[in-house]
Amino acid sequence: MNEWVSFLFSLLQDMGYAGIALGLMVEVIPSEIVLGYGGYLILLGEISFWGACAAGVAGGTLAQLFLYWMGYYGGRPFLERFGKYLLISDHHLDLSEKWFETYGSGVIFSARFIPVVRHAISIPAGISKMPLWKFTIYTTAAVIPWTIFFLYLGMKLGSNWGTMKEAAAPYIIPLVCISVLVIILYLLVKKKK
Repeated sequence: MNEWVSFLFSLLQDMGYAGIALGLMVEVIPSEIVLGYGGYLILLGEISFWGACAAGVAGGTLAQLFLYWMGYYGGRPFLERFGKYLLISDHHLDLSEKWFETYGSGVIFSARFIPVVRHAISIPAGISKMPLWKFTIYTTAAVIPWTIFFLYLGMKLGSNWGTMKEAAAPYIIPLVCISVLVIILYLLVKKKK
């Protein structure tokens, strides 16, 4: 397994910006690890910070657009049949549909910072035929800070970028809390209107 992971990181390094985008689109390795490694490559001077940001935002947004289109064109039956190949279980579908039904389209932004829900939330957005432009704006707006944060953290960790999950752990709970607060504020504003 270590040889396979080493090969993937070597490939990401050789591909540069395209490797970051592709790594985020395929998500065989978690996005925070791919971006952390991207931060390390920035530190080595192999890629630029802004180029890595652009690649990260493009790859992260495209990955979610693929899930949106699966929901839009395939619906729940398609995902129940083939979702397991994308590591999406029925539990993930149920949870993300519940979130989407409860909180509406505004949850697309804040759910990006909540584990488990963050990837699967694109599917019910597609199933409910949320307008593509709106979905893309919310998704991109959430992918930008995520990308910048993990690239920066990878730069700070340097050659210890492999400890990204441990280094990011203290920041994840505040991010989840902020996301939940944003959802609550969104609901209050929506209810007031």
